[in-house]
Amino acid sequence: QAELGVNEHHQKEVVSYMRFARFKRGMCLKTVDSCFQDLKDSRLVEETFTVDEVIDMLDGLQSVVHSEVESELINTTYTNVLLLRQLFSQAEKWYLKLQTDVSDLENRELLDQVAEFEKSEYTSSNKKSTADPIKPKLAPLNEGGSELLNKTVAHLQEENEKLKTRLRTIETQATAALDEKSKLEKSLRDLQMIQGDQKNNANQDITELENKVAALKSQFEKTLNDTTANQKFLEEDLVTTKHDLLKVQDQLSTAEKELEKKFQQTAAYRNMKEILTKKNEQIKDLRRKLSK
Repeated sequence: QAELGVNEHHQKEVVSYMRFARFKRGMCLKTVDSCFQDLKDSRLVEETFTVDEVIDMLDGLQSVVHSEVESELINTTYTNVLLLRQLFSQAEKWYLKLQTDVSDLENRELLDQVAEFEKSEYTSSNKKSTADPIKPKLAPLNEGGSELLNKTVAHLQEENEKLKTRLRTIETQATAALDEKSKLEKSLRDLQMIQGDQKNNANQDITELENKVAALKSQFEKTLNDTTANQKFLEEDLVTTKHDLLKVQDQLSTAEKELEKKFQQTAAYRNMKEILTKKNEQIKDLRRKLSK
């Protein structure tokens, strides 16, 4: 039996879609055959026809067949879009960004491989006496590697939010420290002004004020030194936190790219390429037939 290089589950999904496509193709061919049969039954009632009558009949037949084939091709396109939508919706649940390679849709080797697979699958299915079980709806990819990568992405996103919260807290603390420094500097200037205004007072008052100013100045310098040290620590912590945030964001981006790369190697991705390639070849065949 011809294989497509995918696991058993995905191969069953391919077979299901190919049966659906075969059924639609058969219905389209029956419609085209009926157009010719209608022409035979309704117009070919005499033994001889003029050239104009033959041209008129062929023009009418061409119009009907063209309309039927165009309608079927449009419906096929919309059907493929819905199938892609199912796959993309599943991928978005795992934060994946799928990409398609339209050039592979005309790969003759891949088209022949799909044709051989359909032929072998159709032959083997005709030998089976029991019907195939009902196929479940497509479910999100849940293979080991993808699951691990998605867990890693979720963990990195959580760490990213924690670092952002910590960064906001540190910035708030740094702002409060700067405000406190400004208040202490203002207090020192006020005390110095008071000291200047009271120079003409008694020696005792001057001594008391000088002692108070000295004590306050000492306290201010101590507080200022503590505030400066705290501010320096906060700035260093802020830089470290920003570096950690950038590192986590880089890890998150790497994990997302790795997850996207892994999905491109999955069966669903290759499957869609093969299905679209086959449909494109069928369209070309129909065009050639119509041209003849």
